[in-house]
Amino acid sequence: MVIKLNNLQVADELGVVGKAPRGAIAYKFPAQVVTTELEEIKTNVGRTGVLTPYAVLTPVEIGGVTVRQATLHNFDFISEKDIREGDRVMVKRAGEVIPYVMGPVVDARDGSEKVYAPPEVCPVCHEPVEHFQGEVAWYCVNAKCEAQIIRNIEHFVSRPAMDIVGMGIKIVEQLAQEDLVRNVSDLYQLREEDLLELEGFAEKKAENLIEAIQNSKDRPLSRLINALGIRGVGEVVAATLGAEFKSLDALKSASLEDLEVIPGIGPNIAQAILDWFGRKSNQQVLASLKESGVWPVEQSAEETGELPLNGLTFVLTGKLEGYTRNELKDKLQGLGARVTGSVSSNTDYVVAGEDPGSKLTSAQELEVPVLSEDELEKLIQSSGDS
Repeated sequence: MVIKLNNLQVADELGVVGKAPRGAIAYKFPAQVVTTELEEIKTNVGRTGVLTPYAVLTPVEIGGVTVRQATLHNFDFISEKDIREGDRVMVKRAGEVIPYVMGPVVDARDGSEKVYAPPEVCPVCHEPVEHFQGEVAWYCVNAKCEAQIIRNIEHFVSRPAMDIVGMGIKIVEQLAQEDLVRNVSDLYQLREEDLLELEGFAEKKAENLIEAIQNSKDRPLSRLINALGIRGVGEVVAATLGAEFKSLDALKSASLEDLEVIPGIGPNIAQAILDWFGRKSNQQVLASLKESGVWPVEQSAEETGELPLNGLTFVLTGKLEGYTRNELKDKLQGLGARVTGSVSSNTDYVVAGEDPGSKLTSAQELEVPVLSEDELEKLIQSSGDS
């Protein structure tokens, strides 16, 4: 159940956080809680080096789904809840989706349970881990850690980032294990003959993947910034940085003060950006990307003349025929438009495909013009002509 403010003006003034409108909140039925044995605590390594503990459970059914693993959030959570290996624990699925451990059933303990201590070395590369004062997270700071390499590349090729069609996690793992790819820039050095030596690759599949990699060179700057995997920089912040700096050359030269004055960029994100560009290994990756032709530059209105959709705000809804949602978003942004996730009184147009849903209803209530794909093309053409 989604509860919304019934005053559209107030809801609009509240704004959004990322893609979530402040004027609406979702409620679900209370989650089912079950108990089972926590057999072992293991650790995942994320693309930024963060170590995340998870529980290996005796399989248990929750809401019709068999759960074998559940998140433990972070090492402080384990300590605060005094969760031990061998404990009987309470488990539920957050939002009826993600299983997580709520805490131990202390009365069920028999003395065989083991108190858990955070790992001193990375479970993948076995290099020492670091814990910075004032932070919850523990980090593997080895830039050559295989787990980080795989997850960095997985993020780089994902749909919101460089959108390299056909490159899933299994292929990324294959490329890393065969030492064909050690960082994201190596993707652009791959050849068909390299792929044909891998299990599961025939000539057509190899050809298609190389073509998809080459096509990704045309992605806009905001996509590449998102793809780099800078801590705290997702789609929204990447779009802001792309619009502000126009090129990676300008962004990597920015000072802390330059970044902090940008709306939506706080001191933590600004410092994370500065740290990322300051690392020698990342500078080498950027140099290699630039040499490979992966270096989009956004032109200013002064350079291109007034962009045809400059200053207009669009919302996309429904299934589109001629584009994927990301392709149309990129096209509109390239023409100077702003693309948002929710309809408000500041929205100039809603582009509606098949099965448009509640955004179309909101547009009709606010009397926002609704365009089909054909009508959008005519608008672009007429705006360009004028």
